[in-house]
This record gives sequence, C-alpha cells and structure tokens, in this order.
Amino acid sequence: MNGNQYNGHNHDEQLIDDIGDEHGAAAIDTPMRPDAFDLDNDTKIDLIEEHFREIMGILGLDLTDDSLKGSPRRVAKMYVTEIFRGLDPANKPLPTLFENKFRYNEMLVEKDILVQTYCEHHFVPVIGKAHIAYISSGKVIGLSKLNRIVEYFSKRPQVQERLTVQIADELKKVLETEDVAVIVDAKHLCVSTRGVHDINSSTITAAYGGKFEEDATRQEFLRYIGCSNVTI
Repeated sequence: MNGNQYNGHNHDEQLIDDIGDEHGAAAIDTPMRPDAFDLDNDTKIDLIEEHFREIMGILGLDLTDDSLKGSPRRVAKMYVTEIFRGLDPANKPLPTLFENKFRYNEMLVEKDILVQTYCEHHFVPVIGKAHIAYISSGKVIGLSKLNRIVEYFSKRPQVQERLTVQIADELKKVLETEDVAVIVDAKHLCVSTRGVHDINSSTITAAYGGKFEEDATRQEFLRYIGCSNVTI
C-alpha cells in the first residue's frame, strides 16, 4: 500500500468514527433495504447464527466451550425476536382509542417510560426514559399503548433524535392531533464504555407539535416532568 492509499484509508476510517461519535440521523425513517422482509425470521436467525459464529471465531473464542457454543444461536434469536423486533411492521402496536367522554381538554402526561434501544453506530445499548404529553382532539389512547409505541420504535438500531421524532409522529397520526410533546433522556453506552468513557452525561432530545410549540404549554409540560429549570 503506498502513502496515498494509506492516508486515504485513514481518512475514510476517521470519517466513519466521526459519524459514529456525532450520534446524528440524516432521515426520520429507519434506513431499510427494499428486500428487508424477503426472508422469514427463522431464516434470518439461521444466517445471523452462522455469521456471528464466524465473528466469535475471528476473535479467537473457543466455540467448543460449554459456555460459548450456544452463544451464536442465542444472539441471533435475541436480535430477530427481541431487541430488533421493532424493525418488522408486523410488530407495530395497534392503538386502542376511546371517546373523550369526560371532555378532558387539558394535557395528559405519561412520564418515565422506559427506553431501551441500541445505538446504530456501535450496536451497544442506549438506556433512559421518555416523557409524553398530548392534548386530546376528541380521542384518548389507552395508557399502555403509549408505552408500546415507545417500545416499538426503540426495538431497532436507533439514534436518539430519530427515535424522538418517530414516537412524536406516530402519536400525531394515532391521536389525530398536532398537540403532542415527546422528550427522551438517555445514557449512551457508546459514550460511557468507549471513546471518552463518560459515565455521567446523558442526552436529552425533544419534539414539540401544535400547542406545545407555545412557551406556556411547553413550560407546563416541563414542570410536570420535573424539568422546569431546563430549556428544551
């Protein structure tokens, strides 16, 4: 390899690292190939198992050891049926809507919803909480469905900005209102376990629509979730 090739390789690798450390997303939709669902889950598990066994072998691990020999299969099943199950639209939760019989016109807030997703740059966990608020346009949603919507969009490789917007957009569609607010506060293990090794910082992202773009309504929401001293 000559000097120019070497420098070019280093430049490309540095660019890849820089993109990974920025934690930004270029599009709202999760990047998916057109043939993403041509394979059934069983086939995906078989193929991932095969490839992960190869990765473990490259790392020098002894796959004949009782503790390790089942790991490729376990990882493959975990990827397809658990932590990345939100990639499959078939797993999207069906909303349960009810008439707003009480004519409740104030905001409804559900806070501290568990967020467990995986950074799409390094495939390590991102763990935190989501806070959701909406003002009814005539319909209300079952509270557990708010959790399910957060879970669905979390169960895929993500960046936090995209996750926040995806949750907000879905709520607007389901509730047929722009009056929606979403805040996600999470810790990234790609920050705490590698790179700068910062175990204390967290990342906050927000999406506001409709009345929540007004300062008074937004501040009311922030007070409810205990963030009144934070400008988001």
